[in-house]
Amino acid sequence: MNVNAFWKAILAQDADKIRAYFHPDAYVNWHCTNEHFTVEEFIRANCEYPGNWDGVVERIVTACDIVITATHVYPKDRTASFHVTSFIKLKDDLIVSMDEYWADDGDAPQWRQEMKIGSKIQG
Repeated sequence: MNVNAFWKAILAQDADKIRAYFHPDAYVNWHCTNEHFTVEEFIRANCEYPGNWDGVVERIVTACDIVITATHVYPKDRTASFHVTSFIKLKDDLIVSMDEYWADDGDAPQWRQEMKIGSKIQG
């Protein structure tokens, strides 16, 4: 599976291209919001999400039949920023399950800033 092309289809909200990456009986779990989706529900949630999106796959790790991605996702107007970690299980080069963990990007909490520990990863 071409992971970068998959993410390009996700960010473009292209239902037909997204669907082609999935086994018909696949499912997607969004653990941070306790949601379980069929492929069609996932496509609908992704493609009907408001706005125009962009992003970059920052890391890809493959272990047996699992592909793990860390992806920076943001609207094209850069009014928000998210990181998603995806655990993509493949069979016959199609996704059979995907477990995702989404997080809003932001500053460290005030209590840690007051401790004056850590430093920024990027400027």
